Amino acid sequence: MKRVLDAKRGMKVLSRFQESNVLVLGDIMLDEFIWGKVSRISPEAPVPVVNVTSESFRLGGATNVVNNIFSLGGNVYVCGVVGDDENGEKLVNSLMDMGIDTTGIIIEKGRPTSVKTRVIANNQQVVRYDREDISNINLNSMQKIISYIRTNLDSIDAIIISDYGKGIVSEQLIREIRILVGDNDKIISVDPKVNHFSYYKGVTVITPNNIEAGEATGIEIEDEETLLRVGEVLLDRLACKLLLITRGEEGMTLFEKGGDITHIPTLAKEVYDVTGAGDTVISALTLALTAGASLKEASAIANYAAGIVVGEVGTATVTVENLKDAIKSNRVIKDE
Repeated sequence: MKRVLDAKRGMKVLSRFQESNVLVLGDIMLDEFIWGKVSRISPEAPVPVVNVTSESFRLGGATNVVNNIFSLGGNVYVCGVVGDDENGEKLVNSLMDMGIDTTGIIIEKGRPTSVKTRVIANNQQVVRYDREDISNINLNSMQKIISYIRTNLDSIDAIIISDYGKGIVSEQLIREIRILVGDNDKIISVDPKVNHFSYYKGVTVITPNNIEAGEATGIEIEDEETLLRVGEVLLDRLACKLLLITRGEEGMTLFEKGGDITHIPTLAKEVYDVTGAGDTVISALTLALTAGASLKEASAIANYAAGIVVGEVGTATVTVENLKDAIKSNRVIKDE
């Protein structure tokens, strides 16, 4: 097996995270969690009765990526759309409390702030319900987003596009971003939505999970042969430098433009909840790339981060200290 990342090199990359400037653009959401216990089934229908013990709100969607960048010590900008409502205000205030500039958040009247509500009982998700408008944002909002990116482009090293399919990311917006970036040495990373894959041509990095990658190509990933075929098709179709397919318990597989393929085994001891894991992967991966890591090293660091976050219930983040401890304890990561 080939060495991908050792502890000394990992520490060096992580120490540079604080010098990285990342703009997160995408579908801003608020995650609501209702926590409780189940002791009986409802007499009205065959569903559990949840005795609610507490409620909490967390940054979700693109703002969970923001939270991950912040938690990992990077300097983060945020750009997206919220509604002129209480949830939008709550979300913006949460970011401001963290010291994050919110001038890139556009308020679009008549559009609700996206909220995902999860009911968690006995450490298991019972149900989720969403309140949202997934139609495209209006032209005025998109123009404000483009203007914000143009104004801040010289100050950033990378743009993360967090596409949850809630109306922010469009083919036109991606095209405008690529024109703005031009030949500048800026990383564009995408956490994709299946029906938007055609938008992402020419970006630097894309991080689908195995289901998304399979659906995007029409090839179900059943074994290594189909996995390699999917990777080859997507790399050719999107012309990106790096395709990182996350595969749950099977770890990750890295496909590089030059033809290299690297299988990285999972480091998770136990998987409790994959909520937000993709946000953690793209955050750690992009920060590592801006900090001078190679494609393989950055993927290995993202793998460490994913291994930490899936061991927690609910939308979680990873700190630099968490990552340092994980890398030190494993000492070395190799591809299979």
